[in-house]
Amino acid sequence: MPSILARKDPHTFKTQPLHVEADAQTLVYQPVGAPLNFGQMLKRRRPLEIDNPQCFTVELANLGVSVRLTLEWQGRDYWLLVRQQRADRGDSVLKLISGYVPSHELHLPLHTALQEVAEECLVETTKGWLGGRFGDHWLVQPYGDVLAYHEAAHFKVSPLSGAARPIRAGRLPLLERPQAYVHLPTASLQLVYELRLELPAHPAPSLFHVDERLEEQQLIARLERHRPDLYLLPVDNPAGELFTLQNGELRPACTNDLWLSEGFAAQDGWLVREERISWDDWLTQKRCA
Repeated sequence: MPSILARKDPHTFKTQPLHVEADAQTLVYQPVGAPLNFGQMLKRRRPLEIDNPQCFTVELANLGVSVRLTLEWQGRDYWLLVRQQRADRGDSVLKLISGYVPSHELHLPLHTALQEVAEECLVETTKGWLGGRFGDHWLVQPYGDVLAYHEAAHFKVSPLSGAARPIRAGRLPLLERPQAYVHLPTASLQLVYELRLELPAHPAPSLFHVDERLEEQQLIARLERHRPDLYLLPVDNPAGELFTLQNGELRPACTNDLWLSEGFAAQDGWLVREERISWDDWLTQKRCA
């Protein structure tokens, strides 16, 4: 099986800056200005300061989405995390499944979130690779030309309880009530959807992460079996455990010198100020919460 699953032209991606207004109860965003390509967007992702974490008006570089995907495995709940080499920030972190929202989906970011699940979270069984469904809707099969997807079995993605404070895209309340934060170091708005992953009763599943990297002016999606890079983090985790799932077995993963993305750092009102948080600091923060 080839390691390269897909190639994309990064120049086809377009998004827009956001005008954001927030108070203690609600956050509202609206696309503004001309479309931006990927490089133009990155140039706008520069640190900013906001004095009042609960009430502000600001223009941000872009909208991103993340999925806090929960999997029950053998009676225990796990969050699924993926490893990302962040060239723009010069680090490597574990993060939630996430991506940038293109212009045509800024008012329907849940669609982008589900697309990211289909692209980044691959499930292999002894019967083949699994496609997915969200309610009555099939998720895309982005690597159907390369991988042999199972014709009958599939995984299911369903919503969990949403955030207490509503988020609106203009006048439109967002479906499934995502959590939101403004990330000050990158001047971006991030939405976090709470979803559950349910695997069918197929033997010996393995979980793999596929990440896109820019190589010779193309975005290349690779599958590296020796580095599955999709991790199971126990939701109730007093011992600080981390695993991969290979051939139906949990395998301990090393947590030495491990860093998590800013999505795990402390949030103040609508704001997150950190670039990342160390594994040990996050465990301490979680135990003290």
